[in-house]
Amino acid sequence: MKLAIKQCRSAIGKSKDQQETIRALGIRRLHQPVVHQDSPQIRGMIRKVSHLLLVREIEN
Repeated sequence: MKLAIKQCRSAIGKSKDQQETIRALGIRRLHQPVVHQDSPQIRGMIRKVSHLLLVREIEN
């Protein structure tokens, strides 16, 4: 299974740690979708900044 991740809220004013997590997910700008394989590491990153993201599951 894959996850489609899109940033829907700005990270401006958030902690540096949260901003770096957004960048580590490969997101460069608002509303830019990225696709990742579902893994515990990706799920943890999503959980950390879930208030900024929109996540959909994609079947292969």
